[in-house]
Amino acid sequence: MTSHEQTDLDETAAIARDLIRFDTTNYGGGRSNGETDAAEYVAAKLEELGLTPLMFESEPGRHSVLAKVPGRDQTKPGLVVHGHLDVVPADPANWSVDPFGGEVRDGMLWGRGAVDMKNMDAMMLTSVGDLLRSGQQPERNLVLGFLADEEAGGVLGSHFLVKNHPELFDGMGEAISEVGGYSTFIDGKRAYLLQTGEKALIWIKLIARGTAGHGSQMIRDNAVTRLAEAVTVLGRQEWPVELTDTTTGLLREVSRILGVDPEQIAPDELVLKTGTASGFIKGSLRVTTNPTVLQAGYKHNVIPDTAEALVDIRCMPGDEQKVLAQVRELIGDDIEIETIHTDIGLETEFGGPLVESIKSTLDKHDPGAPVLPYLLSGGTDNKALSLLGIKGYGFAPLRLPEEMDFPAMFHGVDERVPLEALTFGSRVLRDLLATY
Repeated sequence: MTSHEQTDLDETAAIARDLIRFDTTNYGGGRSNGETDAAEYVAAKLEELGLTPLMFESEPGRHSVLAKVPGRDQTKPGLVVHGHLDVVPADPANWSVDPFGGEVRDGMLWGRGAVDMKNMDAMMLTSVGDLLRSGQQPERNLVLGFLADEEAGGVLGSHFLVKNHPELFDGMGEAISEVGGYSTFIDGKRAYLLQTGEKALIWIKLIARGTAGHGSQMIRDNAVTRLAEAVTVLGRQEWPVELTDTTTGLLREVSRILGVDPEQIAPDELVLKTGTASGFIKGSLRVTTNPTVLQAGYKHNVIPDTAEALVDIRCMPGDEQKVLAQVRELIGDDIEIETIHTDIGLETEFGGPLVESIKSTLDKHDPGAPVLPYLLSGGTDNKALSLLGIKGYGFAPLRLPEEMDFPAMFHGVDERVPLEALTFGSRVLRDLLATY
């Protein structure tokens, strides 16, 4: 399919394309293009379905949209189905298409947000739309959430709503969102990964101080040098493997599919057998401390007295203080550590009615493909909802081709999603909401 053949898109792809064309870039640090235009588009779609959208503006231009959908059985705990409207930046110079053009090429929809996560936003609208237009209801009450600011920790989106409007989620017991439900191949066989946990998040700033002076002088306490040494230590740190209940369960299931003994193969080696999904799973086996931003100096011949770096730390649920203490020990006492943002880790059992319903629904649409639990190395808005006692899972179902490196699409160049995967996901989600 070429870029001009866009008139025959199904509804899910068309909505995802439209959403991509809203540049909702979130730069972090309070800088954002805002979600308002996309939120208004979503609100209009919800109104077309006979729902009453609620708009919440945490700061000017930072809108989230929620809508309640009554279910057949009012006695069951409700389900929150949520996605975010913001996206990370995209440099057009690096892309082969306009990242905000919503171009269709080679059977795929291209653009920033195609997988993270305007695809799920579209699937939510069409799956619920299919139910309501056919005169049906979901099995239980739903809250549909299209949220702001997830890419900066959800401070102006999910956390804002949980803190200021917790009543919106009264009666809700569970939630589904990104990043799970997608397929991978293990030993040539398709399997689906259900996200049942996510690592904790710690964003820190390192600050090194030294003596300012002329660039030609002998300055032993150079702030830039001191910072560089600390950044190098953290960036190159080889953290040990640390398995949780979720990763232990995943490795056990991978071993079963492969017909091997999990005690005889190292976790890193087993993870490589999970196909393209290993790009996500490798980061779930250990702590990661990745430097992401450096700032220092203002002129070539001036030694600055301060230098700063941002470091993204992801650790196992509950290990935040232990890991911060280890970071302090690694870099020494000369470097100041300022905590910018933290969010909790989550781990939910791989079992219960929702998990079983997800398994049976996927089996209906892709018979025989197993479903495996996994721990997300990143984070989602389920962190905020967990503060209200809502159990969150990552389930944005996509059946993907074996050669597609799906993890590379997240925050990557030339982000894209197969059109067939969008259709598949919308149908799976519709059937799940109709029966669970």
